[in-house]
Amino acid sequence: MSSKRFKKLPENTSTLKANIFENVVTEVKKNCTTKFDESIDLNLQINHKQKKSEINLRTVVNLPAGSGKKIKVAVVCEEGKSKDAKEAGADIIGGDDFIEKIKNGDLNFDKLISTTSMMIKLSKLGKILGPKGLMPNPKLGSVTDNIKKAVTDAKSGQVEIKNDKDGNIGLSIGKKSFSDDKLMKNYNAVLDTLEKEKSNNTVKGDLIKNIFITSSMGVSYKLKLPKSI
Repeated sequence: MSSKRFKKLPENTSTLKANIFENVVTEVKKNCTTKFDESIDLNLQINHKQKKSEINLRTVVNLPAGSGKKIKVAVVCEEGKSKDAKEAGADIIGGDDFIEKIKNGDLNFDKLISTTSMMIKLSKLGKILGPKGLMPNPKLGSVTDNIKKAVTDAKSGQVEIKNDKDGNIGLSIGKKSFSDDKLMKNYNAVLDTLEKEKSNNTVKGDLIKNIFITSSMGVSYKLKLPKSI
C-alpha cells in the first residue's frame, strides 16, 4: 500500500517521452521528499543476448564526484603492504589471521582487496565471499599489488557495473545533495565506461536499450541517450 508521501508524487512518469539528463535530474530531485539524503539511481537495460553469444558485463567505474556513500574497505596483504593500506585509508588490514576471521563468517566490510600472493589463500573461501559479492577480482582492480591505488579508488567512489540474467544494471550515481553538475559528471562517467565495454565485447548494434533514473524513494523517468552506445 502506497504512503501518503508517495501518492503525492507524479504518476506514470516512466511512460513519458525520454528527456535529456539535465532536464530530468531536476524533476527527480523535486520528488526526493523524504527526510534523508536519497540516492540518485540508474537502471539500465542492455542488449545482452547477441546472435552468437550472451553479454555479461562486469567492470567498475570511478565516479569523478564520488558516490556519497561511506565504504568500509578491508585489505588482505603481507605485512610489508600494510603501511600502504593504512595510508590510503583502509578500515581493516590483516593477513592470515584476518583470512581465518573471514572463514569464520566475519564479513564486517563492504569491499575486500587482496594482494596477488594472498589471493591464493583467499580463493579457497569462494563459498563464503562469492554469494556476498565480496570475492576480490583482478578485472575489477581488487586483486593487485598497488594496494594504495585500489583502496583510494574504492574509498573515493568506485562503483561496480554488472548486469543480471535479464540484462538489467542498477547503480547509484550520487545523492540528492549533489549538485546537478556533479551528478552529470558521474552519469557521463558511467556512459563512457559502457562505451568501452561495448568495444571490448564486440556488441552488434546498440548496447543500451533504455536508461531510467529515479531516487531511492521516488518515481522513475526515461532518459534520452546523448549518443549511440
